Amino acid sequence: MGTSAPPVPLTVMDHHEPELFAQLLRSVEEVAATGAFTGGAVVERFESDFAAWSEAPHAIGVSSGTDALTLALRALGIGPGDEVVVPANSFIATAEAVTLVGARPRFADVDERTQLITAQTLARAITPAARCVIPVHLFGRTVDLDPIVDLARASGLLVIEDAAQAHGARYRGRRVGTIGDAGAFSFYPAKNLGAWGDAGAVLTARGDVAEAVRLMRSHGESPRYRHRIVGTTARLDAIQAAVLAQKLGRLERWNEARRRVAAELTEALGQTQGIALPAPLASGEDHVYHQFVIRTPRRDAVRAQLAASGVATGVHYPTAIHNSDAYAAIAQPDDVAPTATKLADEILSLPIFPAMSSAQVARVAEALGECAELTGEPLLTGSA
Repeated sequence: MGTSAPPVPLTVMDHHEPELFAQLLRSVEEVAATGAFTGGAVVERFESDFAAWSEAPHAIGVSSGTDALTLALRALGIGPGDEVVVPANSFIATAEAVTLVGARPRFADVDERTQLITAQTLARAITPAARCVIPVHLFGRTVDLDPIVDLARASGLLVIEDAAQAHGARYRGRRVGTIGDAGAFSFYPAKNLGAWGDAGAVLTARGDVAEAVRLMRSHGESPRYRHRIVGTTARLDAIQAAVLAQKLGRLERWNEARRRVAAELTEALGQTQGIALPAPLASGEDHVYHQFVIRTPRRDAVRAQLAASGVATGVHYPTAIHNSDAYAAIAQPDDVAPTATKLADEILSLPIFPAMSSAQVARVAEALGECAELTGEPLLTGSA
């Protein structure tokens, strides 16, 4: 393949869409003109809109997805002496939040086909000290939640959904983030619903959890200077809320576009030797394709060849959390999550974004086809 064509990016940010970019700049300017940068009507309006859109009673804006997880854990009373089961295949923030509240992450393996935690892998990770589980809707694919929730309730565990990569996805008709005791979202700029900086939110049907998160995000004060509990600074900025409010109405359309692109990629790559595609969805499952992740045992060589062909890729994530330096102190002699360890060596995120064209899809497929020819033999067949 020649490299004269424009490169295919992994994702596209807002400044590449002039009309949207102009609208977002106007929203930021309106906030700046009021001088109300922290809290206020803009934040409250976005919280109300996001709660309604998510079909949840309460949405509380916070400063990041990590803070959403951390405050949800604190609001549910998780702390020192407790264990929280988390999938080893996730971004480190899922476990990090557990550590930040003084609890201990207990790593669960994942299903090789879906790359997600299941009731079976959860069952193997539950200990007498376990008080909570955090299923992660990774890459935008929904976890099979009903068996997990049933097992959690039978085992006395609370459930916090990590929906940081799954804005708008539905599991058996319900928005993710609304099914457990709480749901945590990140609005990092590259997410399906992204701010212009760090931002997050907690969804919950529990009034006590909502009240606790609201208190903790702003030094535990209500009203001003009456500090009822020890809190922190984890407020959602008004500028971020204004950006998110403008984009929320487009999210459903963008998610549908991602699904369309994913379907085109799946069809274009269906006969490509040497890769495993995302597994088909089961009944009741959904996918909003924050990432389109394939697998290949010679991932790094394939990635280098794609880069030479002008196709950007990512690796989400190159080290399973339980194998990271951050958690070396609690590592066990035997690998507690061998599937997650294997996936970390094979996964590769291909370009996907709502405005991705059929020509760009074809270019990705052609570049991957050339990778298979270079290796001289199939790498994998079938779906991941």
